[in-house]
Amino acid sequence: MYPKFEINLKKLEVNTSEIVKMCRKNGIGVAGVIKGCGGIPECAKAMEKGGCDYIASSRLKQLKGAKEFGVEVPLMLIRIPMKSEADDIVRYADVSLNSELEVIRALDKAAGEQGKTHGIVLMTELGDLREGIWDIDEMIKTASYVENDCEHLKLEGAGTNVGCYGSILATSEKLQELVEVAEKIESVIGRKLDVISGGATTSLPRIMDGDMPSRINNLRIGEAIILNKDLDELYGYKIPDIYFDCFVFKAEVVEVKDKPSHPIGEITYDAFRNKPTYIDRGIRKRAIVAAGKVDFGYMDQLKPRDKGIEILGGSSDHTILDVEDSEREIHVGDILEFDIFYGACPLLAQCPDVEHEFI
Repeated sequence: MYPKFEINLKKLEVNTSEIVKMCRKNGIGVAGVIKGCGGIPECAKAMEKGGCDYIASSRLKQLKGAKEFGVEVPLMLIRIPMKSEADDIVRYADVSLNSELEVIRALDKAAGEQGKTHGIVLMTELGDLREGIWDIDEMIKTASYVENDCEHLKLEGAGTNVGCYGSILATSEKLQELVEVAEKIESVIGRKLDVISGGATTSLPRIMDGDMPSRINNLRIGEAIILNKDLDELYGYKIPDIYFDCFVFKAEVVEVKDKPSHPIGEITYDAFRNKPTYIDRGIRKRAIVAAGKVDFGYMDQLKPRDKGIEILGGSSDHTILDVEDSEREIHVGDILEFDIFYGACPLLAQCPDVEHEFI
């Protein structure tokens, strides 16, 4: 039964509903991103019940799972597509974000063969340097090609990404640049675009501050729905009436002993090619839980829910805790609970050795 990934679907639905409500008051639709919770179909359904306009993921397999589970709202692929998966993209996604003309041609061909119309959102590069077309002339030419020469594609709109690679802040000025690109496309194709997609969770502060450019009408929201930690802890924006514990990690204690706090002997590299440093705090009570980096990847992406417990580090299969100052006595066999941050959530959700429990 352990380690365990506990999923509260009702809280997830409530979070979705609150985010959707906040966005819709500002004329913005929400694509609920399920990649952060590993694409679990039950989570996709909870987001749909919460009112999302789209269910979105960077992983085509997750969209396939959502479709097969009965999700009925349109599905959006938010990682720019591989040319080799064009057939499956058209089969399982209604809309995809794109930046390469060669891939767009492949999608048009696949859509024609399947008798479908596939939606295209063209990504523009505004400086975060992840995906998107940098040159405005190329952007307009690509948009015109989709609009006029692709019989089986529909140019849905334009979008951008900020904050995921280059750590660029989603300022009102930065998002206005996207609007200007979209309006240049509109002037060439002679109609309004249906979608102007202004980023992800990191764009929500623009709504909360009241300075979101008026033409932005779509956001791709994952972290704020599933975890609700980054906006508050990193940016100082607290969303009311929303849960932070839709997902909780639980692991069993397998050892409790008093040990030195500094390793004994010549220090070299750990199993992950790091050469860590340690603080000598004398003899301390330590506990080990049966889960490690293979399960969740990053030690700093978990936070013990018991006060006074500190994560010291770990290995592939163990997480080592200082429990000297724990408010309760820790014993072998105890189950400890951890809040989860975004870096660990999709890994835990997809790890085959971690049990799922829906509550």
